[in-house]
Amino acid sequence: MSDTEKKKEGIDGKLLRRIIRLLIPYKGWVLLAFVTVMTAAFLGPLIPKLVQVTIDRHIVPGDLDGLNGMIGILVLVLLGEGVLSFVNAYLTQWIGQQAIFDLRTRVHGHIFGQPLRFFDRQPLGRLITRVTSDVESLSTVLSAGVVTILGDTFRIIFIAWFMFSLNWVLAVVTLAVVPVMLYATFWFKRKVRDAYRDTRKQVARLNSFLQEHITGMRIVQMFSREVEESRRFTGINDDHRAAHIKTIFYFALFWPAIDIIASSALGLVIWFGGLSAMGGTLTLGVLIAFIQYARRFFEPIRNLSDQFNTLQSAMAGAERIFGLLDKDDSLAEKDEPAQMEAIRGEIEFRNVWFAYDTSGEEPNWILRDVSFKATTGQIVAIVGATGAGKTTIISLLLRFYDIQQGQILVDGVDIRDYGLSDLRSRIGLVLQDVFLFSGSVEQNISLGADGVGREQVVAAATEIGADRFINRLKDGYDQDVRERGMSLSHGQRQLLSFARALAFDPKVLVLDEATSSVDTETEHAIQSALERLMEGRTSIVIAHRLSTIQHADQILVMHRGVIREHGNHQELLAIDGLYRRLYELQYKDQEAAA
Repeated sequence: MSDTEKKKEGIDGKLLRRIIRLLIPYKGWVLLAFVTVMTAAFLGPLIPKLVQVTIDRHIVPGDLDGLNGMIGILVLVLLGEGVLSFVNAYLTQWIGQQAIFDLRTRVHGHIFGQPLRFFDRQPLGRLITRVTSDVESLSTVLSAGVVTILGDTFRIIFIAWFMFSLNWVLAVVTLAVVPVMLYATFWFKRKVRDAYRDTRKQVARLNSFLQEHITGMRIVQMFSREVEESRRFTGINDDHRAAHIKTIFYFALFWPAIDIIASSALGLVIWFGGLSAMGGTLTLGVLIAFIQYARRFFEPIRNLSDQFNTLQSAMAGAERIFGLLDKDDSLAEKDEPAQMEAIRGEIEFRNVWFAYDTSGEEPNWILRDVSFKATTGQIVAIVGATGAGKTTIISLLLRFYDIQQGQILVDGVDIRDYGLSDLRSRIGLVLQDVFLFSGSVEQNISLGADGVGREQVVAAATEIGADRFINRLKDGYDQDVRERGMSLSHGQRQLLSFARALAFDPKVLVLDEATSSVDTETEHAIQSALERLMEGRTSIVIAHRLSTIQHADQILVMHRGVIREHGNHQELLAIDGLYRRLYELQYKDQEAAA
């Protein structure tokens, strides 16, 4: 549900049922917690009744033996209530943390199961907010909220029963203020629900802004945008402050109102009860018991109000969490996918049409009727201007997106018939922008995959030539590369990405301008290694430098989503078309640079 969507009455019940269903795996423990809280809910209201009996039957008549016996019973009841409160507090917190662990794992798994199209539309900070603060907002409700609400509800029932059994007139006097309290509570509900929702929205905006600008700090500083971006942050931060202060206002107004109403009930009990006691129609024990009941009666009501306030915060978070879980853009997979035991590596694009945005009347086609075939072991290079659709071909081959028309085949089988993990595990991918995780060099090459141990990591690094700089590192393959690999040069990160791809021994190798950002010496080392590594592998190479693909078996020249020319280097030069003009332009640039 969006924040601007009109809210319907009764949605609380639907969301609450979904929250409660998170406790189903622990229903046995929930039942035990319910029993303990119910027992404690009965023992608490029993104490004023025992005090009344002690005063009226033993203290006033002067029965010392009876007084001693009642003191013993009171001590046992108080000890029992204390032990049960401890058990209940620990048990409910344990249940809640288990449920929160399950929910956070579920949200994380759901996010990781979405295709790239999902992440194109979702700010990263918003997703982080879902997994962290939005999930955490349900913690109190799941930890103690549901059981405590039931316990406090029955505590109110038990107190009311004891009061009516003692004196129905004073019971009615005590309960006379309840309608006023209910009206205040429901008024508060309407106000604070929207305030909580707006606060959650502002937290997500803060997280998105911070994540984006910390990640892009190099650009911020390069273009001296610190002052402007600080001004923007101040505006977002001010919106968050205003939203939070609004919730504080309602709390500051609500709690004193509840205290005044509860104090009014206590005053009425003392007045009516005192007059009755002075008139001889009410015993001292009953009056003292009612004073205690008046205090105890509004305590669970305050707790319920507090739990209700917590529930409002949880509802705002739950709307966003369940809204995320209900929106599943994951790519469809066959129930019984085609087997991919050992592939030959034959790739075919057959009349492929694709658009990232299909919302308009006419899709904005990125690829238009693209067809080509790469046979086993063949090197196919793709060239063209920026925006021609080169990288899109790679994304579609790995099925990061699904095409709208046509077919993409691997070994004659539509890639939609394969399992996603099977398909992607057979393709080695090296991108221009290398991403390294915090951790060791070995972990960044193996990615913790089963079957890729130190021996395979070292072999891949040696084959690609990365071992020369790795062995010079202080801790070698155990060296911590830090977040995003900032402790390494761009060329070193590029070599690690090659080693990462090769460690999995893929049958298909995909290079997306993988050598465009390295120096000439590093490029020469990589190019020499690639000539050996491509043997026996089908290779798809997107290249900006045409000098690196002159030995390709087939070169595809793309322009505005269409393959305009195809052939080998010599054939395309002879055509005197786009490829030749690109080649001559780069050749002149190289001569000028020399």
